[in-house]
Amino acid sequence: MTDGTRGRLRQWLWSPPRAHGEVIADRTVSSLELFYDLVYVAVISQAAHHLAEHVTARGFVEFTIVFGLIWAAWVNGSLYLELHGREDGRTRSAVFLQMGVLVLLAVFTAGATGDSGTGFALVYAAFLAIMTWLWYSVRRQDRTDHPEFLGPAGRYVLGMAMAVLVIVVSAFLPDGARLVVWAGFGIAWLVGIALIGRVAVAQEGLPPTDSLVERFGLFTIIVLGEVVFGVVDGLSTADRDGLVIVTGMLALGIGFGFWWIYFDLVGRRRPRDDGGALVTWMLSHLPITLSIAGAGAAMVSLISHAADARTPASTGWLVAGSVALGLLALSLAEQTLVDADRFAVVYTPLRIVMAGAAVAALAVGWARPAPWLLALLLVVILVVLWGFAVSRFLRAGVWGSPESSRTD
Repeated sequence: MTDGTRGRLRQWLWSPPRAHGEVIADRTVSSLELFYDLVYVAVISQAAHHLAEHVTARGFVEFTIVFGLIWAAWVNGSLYLELHGREDGRTRSAVFLQMGVLVLLAVFTAGATGDSGTGFALVYAAFLAIMTWLWYSVRRQDRTDHPEFLGPAGRYVLGMAMAVLVIVVSAFLPDGARLVVWAGFGIAWLVGIALIGRVAVAQEGLPPTDSLVERFGLFTIIVLGEVVFGVVDGLSTADRDGLVIVTGMLALGIGFGFWWIYFDLVGRRRPRDDGGALVTWMLSHLPITLSIAGAGAAMVSLISHAADARTPASTGWLVAGSVALGLLALSLAEQTLVDADRFAVVYTPLRIVMAGAAVAALAVGWARPAPWLLALLLVVILVVLWGFAVSRFLRAGVWGSPESSRTD
């Protein structure tokens, strides 16, 4: 191997990350990022499996906390790739290292709120440590290339380092105390992202690129898969008579409804490029994806009780409450879009209708009809909502694929 070849190989393996401000506006989502996202299928499935077996208020709270940690990990890894990743060996090695840790995290996720809590915390801390090192490598480059970013980058790295310490300490706490620490960490992380994100966008002028929008859409597809998994699990464990199969197919329709509403009204549409809108758009995806995953976990119980005259209270509230939460979160995301201003004739009344649809979903959960009827009513609510949106788009003459309404 010649000296020139060795030098090029060394550069490919050890190139520094992209510095702050070096945003690639026209980048596309890479096959490496798609592979990275697939690991989260396993992690989220394990969390949903725990909720499916504990359809209670406590079970949902535990699921919310664990899902929040998983979502924070995904956002951290995805934003690093979006802002600082390269098509080189160093980036690949870092991503594969993260994926290996996440696979191990999935092993402990189902029992994270119980016997596997210590293992989950230690592995999660290892993931945060890797991300801390990666973000520190960006700050180290800022010393020479972009000293104006040393302050915000340093605060973020310090926050990440403190997070590692907090999660490690939580590993050795009793189960209840550990959950409280995790919940506190999740809230602090969301607040930190909201504050730092606004500053970063203001300083760097970060545009909401197509690749960033696509990544959040891909993660939404991942959690939509949990609805499919939930229906399959429910049908696999129940006695498959006609009523059970009908209930399962209607339950699957809830997932289909989420897909239609998200990708026709929010997905593939850019948020505005001001800091507040971009950060709100990002954070709104936490309750959006949480609600979809929660609905998927509830499908197992819904199908297993298909023959009941009334849906069990906990199951009814989980399914209907997830739909209501998802609709409210989608309404929040819509308000941040460029299209919300361009097509106010569509999105302004849509917010009101979405709020009404969320109330209607909660009313269905409160009424607790038979499982098949509960699923059917929720599907009808989603269909009516989508139909209203389409009618407004058609009336305004702007209905079509989201790409046609994005700004360049």
